[in-house]
Amino acid sequence: KAYTTSAVMKGSGLSSSAAFEVLIGNILSGLYNDGGISAVKIAQIAQYAENEYFGKPSGLMDQMASSVGGFVAIDFKNTQAPIIENIPVDFASFGHALCIIDTKADHADLTDEYAAIPREMKAIAEYFSAECLRDIARADVMLNMDILRKKYGDRAVLRSLHFFEENDRVDKLVHSLKHGHFDSFLTHVSESGNSSFKYLQNIFAVSDYTHQAVAIALNLAEHALAGKGACRVHGGGFAGTIQAFVPLDVLKSFKVDIEKVFGAGSCHVLTIRPVGGTEVQL
Repeated sequence: KAYTTSAVMKGSGLSSSAAFEVLIGNILSGLYNDGGISAVKIAQIAQYAENEYFGKPSGLMDQMASSVGGFVAIDFKNTQAPIIENIPVDFASFGHALCIIDTKADHADLTDEYAAIPREMKAIAEYFSAECLRDIARADVMLNMDILRKKYGDRAVLRSLHFFEENDRVDKLVHSLKHGHFDSFLTHVSESGNSSFKYLQNIFAVSDYTHQAVAIALNLAEHALAGKGACRVHGGGFAGTIQAFVPLDVLKSFKVDIEKVFGAGSCHVLTIRPVGGTEVQL
C-alpha cells in the first residue's frame, strides 16, 4: 500500500498532476531500479502518462520542473535531451517573497482552452511547412500577416507573436538573475504577464467570460504592490493561481488585501526547493 499527503492545490495551476506523476515515478525507480532512473526520464514518462492515460495534452515543462527541482531554465528543442540549466536564486536576498495566490477557480475542466493554444500556434507554423514556431521567425509572420489572419484568425496570430517575444524575454530574464539585476527581472516578469493577458489570452475562458477570477487577482495584486514588485498569471492560466514577487516590507499588508477577497490562506508564501523528486531515507 502507498499513502500520500500533499500541499499542492489541485486544479490550481500548480502542476498537481505532474507532482503526482513524478512521485509515482520516483517510487517505482526506488523500489525496482535502485533509484537509477534519471529525473529527465521520469519527467518524460510522466508526460506520456498524462497525455495517454489522463487525457491532458500537456507539454514537458511541468513534469520536468517538478522532477528536476530548483529554479531552472529549460530548452525543449530536443525533448529527448532537453538542455537544463540550474539558476540559484534567493528572492529574500533581493528583499522579495514569492507569493502564489489561489483564486479558488478550478481549471480542471478547461482542457479545450489549453489545447487550443498549441493547436493554433502549430497551425501558424505549419503554414510555413514547419513543425513548431521555433523553426520560423517573427519576421515570417509579419510578412504574411494578412493571409495568416484570414486563414487562422487574429487570436492564432497574436498567440504566435507572444511566443516569439516570450522566448526572447526568457533569455533576458535568465541574464538578469545571473547578474543580480533583480529590478530587470521584475520588469521582464511584468512584461511577460502583460503579454499573456493581451496576446496569449489565457486569463479567462471565452466560453465562461463572466468568471474572471485571475483578472480580479491581478488587479488586486497590482493595486497592493503600488508600482513595486511584479505579478502575473501562473501555470496554464484561465483559472487557478497567479504569482507575485512582493517586497518584504509590504508582504503583510499584501496578504491582508488579497485574503480579504479570496479568503484566509489564499496567499501562499513559497520558497523553491533545490531538489525535485527524491527519496528521503528514514
